[in-house]
Amino acid sequence: MTETANPTACIVVIGNEILSGRTQDVNVKFLATRLAELGIALREVRIIPDIEATIIATVNEVRAAFDHVFTTGGIGPTHDDITSQCIAAAFGVPWEPHPEAWAKMERHYKPGEFNAARQRMATMPRGARLIENPISIAPGFSIGNVHVMAGVPRIMQAMFESLAPTLPGGKPIRARAVHGRRLLEGRLADGLAAIQARYPGLDIGSYPYYRGDDNNGVAIVAKGTDEAQAEAAIAEVSALIESLGVTPIPGEPPI
Repeated sequence: MTETANPTACIVVIGNEILSGRTQDVNVKFLATRLAELGIALREVRIIPDIEATIIATVNEVRAAFDHVFTTGGIGPTHDDITSQCIAAAFGVPWEPHPEAWAKMERHYKPGEFNAARQRMATMPRGARLIENPISIAPGFSIGNVHVMAGVPRIMQAMFESLAPTLPGGKPIRARAVHGRRLLEGRLADGLAAIQARYPGLDIGSYPYYRGDDNNGVAIVAKGTDEAQAEAAIAEVSALIESLGVTPIPGEPPI
């Protein structure tokens, strides 16, 4: 029986502030971790500016290539928050007040406070499905296989947790790791390539780390949907490290 492949995903980070270096993105790490837990394989991340043509073209390209697309950023109340209308253009549908989002936000604010800027956050592509926002009320939304969320990490994370139970996933992607202090990558490269060849269903990565003083080395991580294979591969890596006269230490190196 052929095993069904895990769904694939792409993250599109939208925002000039990321590209300028003003803001450091932390959403990708969170999403990558949670998607792996849900059995959704993250295959690509793109960081793009707040430019209408770029957003439209990118969304149309990646939604055709991946099972899920997650966007972060650009759905706030200001003039540079253009993600929502760009998604509407990408799908060829009107950008209009969403009845449920509009009513929810109108109830939330005091009379007169649901102004034009806030109304933008209740304006979405026709047919959008809301992603609840328990932090600041203004929802994200899904349309087709595209899930549109805020850029503020705390809000994005809350939105994702609202969305997660609805996402078709697969077998969770597990990771096992081992590291060796004062170990150089070049010493284990050939042996590691041989181990990877024996476990084609895993992604085995080699990651040097530098912590200053004498605390440097290499971490090896095996990831895949077969937990037993990941453990077996790391056991072989541990034996390889030991054969080089270095003590293998289970897990990732301390930060």
